[in-house]
Amino acid sequence: MPEPTQTDAASVPDDRGRSGEPSWQPSERELERRSFRRRQTRRSVLVSAGSTLVFAGLLLWALLGSPGWAKVQASFFDPEVALASLPRILEGLWLNIQVLVAASIGVTLVALLLATLRTLRGPVFFPLRALAAGYTDLFRGMPLIIVLYLVGFGIPGLDFFPRVPVAVWGTLALILTYSAYVSEVFRAGIEAVHPSQRLAARSLGLGHGQTMRRIVLPQALRKVTPALMNDFVAMQKDVGLISVLGAVDAVRAAQIESAHFYNFTPYVVAGLLFVLLAWPMIRLTDWVSARMRAREQAGSIV
Repeated sequence: MPEPTQTDAASVPDDRGRSGEPSWQPSERELERRSFRRRQTRRSVLVSAGSTLVFAGLLLWALLGSPGWAKVQASFFDPEVALASLPRILEGLWLNIQVLVAASIGVTLVALLLATLRTLRGPVFFPLRALAAGYTDLFRGMPLIIVLYLVGFGIPGLDFFPRVPVAVWGTLALILTYSAYVSEVFRAGIEAVHPSQRLAARSLGLGHGQTMRRIVLPQALRKVTPALMNDFVAMQKDVGLISVLGAVDAVRAAQIESAHFYNFTPYVVAGLLFVLLAWPMIRLTDWVSARMRAREQAGSIV
């Protein structure tokens, strides 16, 4: 029998991969399914785009055709007023960002402390648990604007502290209020970790603090990350409430510019700037939530 030449050997189809095992090829049925999914995806995109355009057109038609649109446009959407007031509002927005960063750090630390106190076991820690529970009940039930008034005007009236900027008291009020909410998120994440994790850590000789720091908290933070990011987005908006104390932030600057031009356009500019500030975190929150949901549901979709 003649030996196959090099040309003949090259012409023989090889159904093996690099590892020597047969390489997988999708079947005709699988190829049909993929083609069907692509057609469905294109159809869904076209339908979504068409319905969005129709809805936007109807909304614009109703808005622009309203009898008072000309007055509303002149009062809320004046480009000249927007450009003239933008530098002052941006300067105030920088104060909001500073308060947001400081409050985020303070909220994280205080909330972790409260959540840890509420998860302590044993009757000897009852006073600490009761104190943490009372704190969370109080500040979760009290509106933020009332906390701002009490902290911003009440504490300075005691004359215990030297004169400090009102933005500091606004930051303190945000920390007091949001710590109560975030601590409950942390506590839910801590309690969601299975008790066997703690028992296994203690059996290996780790103390309570080491178990919480190395075993429990990393798992708890991973579980509650989307909820924490949502709270951060909410706090990004509420930093504008420090204007009630007299701090010249973006909202107060918009109020000053609105009184100067006798026009409401500066408020629209400030609102759009807050949206731009929160939009990256909103998109990141959605991405993290979708990623975690896909990882948890992997293999469950038939």
